[in-house]
Amino acid sequence: MNFLIVTGLSGAGKSLSIKYLEDIGYFCVDNLPPALIVQFAQLCSQSKSPTEKIAIVIDIRGGQFFDQLQTSLDELAAAGFEYSILFLETSDEVLIKRFKASRRQHPLAASGRIIRGIKAERRKLEHIKEKASFIIDTSSMMPSDLKEEIKHLFVDGGITEGLNISVISFGFKYGIPIDADMVFDVRFLPNPYYVESLRKQSGMDEGVRSYVMQWPEAVEFLDKLVDMVEFLIPRFIKEGKSQLVIAIGCTGGRHRSVTMVNMLSQSLKQNSHRVITEHRDIEEDSH
Repeated sequence: MNFLIVTGLSGAGKSLSIKYLEDIGYFCVDNLPPALIVQFAQLCSQSKSPTEKIAIVIDIRGGQFFDQLQTSLDELAAAGFEYSILFLETSDEVLIKRFKASRRQHPLAASGRIIRGIKAERRKLEHIKEKASFIIDTSSMMPSDLKEEIKHLFVDGGITEGLNISVISFGFKYGIPIDADMVFDVRFLPNPYYVESLRKQSGMDEGVRSYVMQWPEAVEFLDKLVDMVEFLIPRFIKEGKSQLVIAIGCTGGRHRSVTMVNMLSQSLKQNSHRVITEHRDIEEDSH
């Protein structure tokens, strides 16, 4: 019997994840109090038709009961039940936009400040995130991307023929990602930071994307980059490489690099490559 504990940040996509897990045959329970995990597992195991795949959503909506999660998981393991943890992660900026768009209050934002609730939740979830078997960052994911990632992890077993490609934006002033296989510098492009109306936006916003991609050198760079990566992918696969990390940097990692990473990821996905996108430093220059 396979127990999957689904947790993570409010607004990061747990509800969608449960929907997609149900689609692939999981029996799903939302917002189960941690203290009931062992009893629920025993009930499932004693059923005449035991369900082999079970997903349980547990998050801070449980209030003070959530603090019992680690103790309950220890008891679950002691009772002989195996489990894994799926943690849903998203950047502060994207979470704020999602809460504003839905007009919902963050569960920990009693004062009404969404960012305070998000930061408080991150602190409460630090320990469980460290224990996670799978972490999905949904910051730049469309629902279809999340569905594909769920399928990849829990149907395909996390094994993909070919190459797993991670495309990361970063700011040079915060250091180059240490696991990068290829690093590209887009600081030669005009910087939206110096456009007052764009300064507080990011490459996730249409205004910044339009500004960056209006320059012929940006379009030419992207075309050449896509061509080079497409040229290299089959050769890396032939060599036996299974993971490729491409890092694209600008000064602060918020405008130009984010735009270019999103554009590259989109092109690679259109060519049926499996791509995970990460914006490492997008929040660093947001204030």
